[in-house]
Amino acid sequence: MEERIKVEVSNGVADVRMVRVDKMNALDDAMFSALVETGEALKARKDVRCVVLSGEGRAFCAGLDMSNFGKMASGERKGGGGIVGTPRTPGGANRAQQAVFVWRELPMPVIGAIHGVAFGGGFQLAMGPEIRFVAPDAKLAILEIKWGLVPDMAGLVLLKGLLRDDLARELTYTGRIFDGEEAFKLGLATRVCADPRAEALKLAAEIASKNPDAIRAGKRLFNMQPDSDQRAIFKAESEEQGALIGSPNQIEAVKAAMEKRPAVFAD
Repeated sequence: MEERIKVEVSNGVADVRMVRVDKMNALDDAMFSALVETGEALKARKDVRCVVLSGEGRAFCAGLDMSNFGKMASGERKGGGGIVGTPRTPGGANRAQQAVFVWRELPMPVIGAIHGVAFGGGFQLAMGPEIRFVAPDAKLAILEIKWGLVPDMAGLVLLKGLLRDDLARELTYTGRIFDGEEAFKLGLATRVCADPRAEALKLAAEIASKNPDAIRAGKRLFNMQPDSDQRAIFKAESEEQGALIGSPNQIEAVKAAMEKRPAVFAD
């Protein structure tokens, strides 16, 4: 099978790149499987402290492979039974949804680097990383309405925490294309930069230099459900902090800060 994703790990940073360059990293069955398998494999990597997700070539991800729309137009692909009845993760995601949501499930931070286009499923995939660096001239769109569809790759779940409800509805109902600058103004981009991947790798290296136990604890806290009650959040904060204080990596962080030297953490 043609390779869909390349992963290189260096100094605690996993550089994950979609490499279906000839199709602008469009989502076919092989790409869905590769995204899920790559994310699931990274969950167990103790040597990875931060992940950067990007696409090689002209685009981050052009969305669903055009051949799928051809099948819909011809009537070869009908109904949603195949989607509704597919196996789901314990969290309720089917394979396409998990290809996006797995990046939120990783125990370490994930930074998305978006350039070129991120349309439809590609846009939803761009929302998977919790931090997003976007090129100013990147083109993004919740494009499913163009094909008479709705976003169904965890996009609605992720947008609830990122975008005002009325704006999410407007973009979903119209499918209009907007650039990286507007994405930043809307709150969908963390930072606009000329070279998103280079900047993402730079930030990833900085994150990887911090206490990995504290970084993972921070992500667990941020991943708590938005509707968690205040008491549950207070309890989780205390439990995470209690586990960190006096641990080897926390002691090393204090020593390094006091001695004004780079810390050396154990994974």
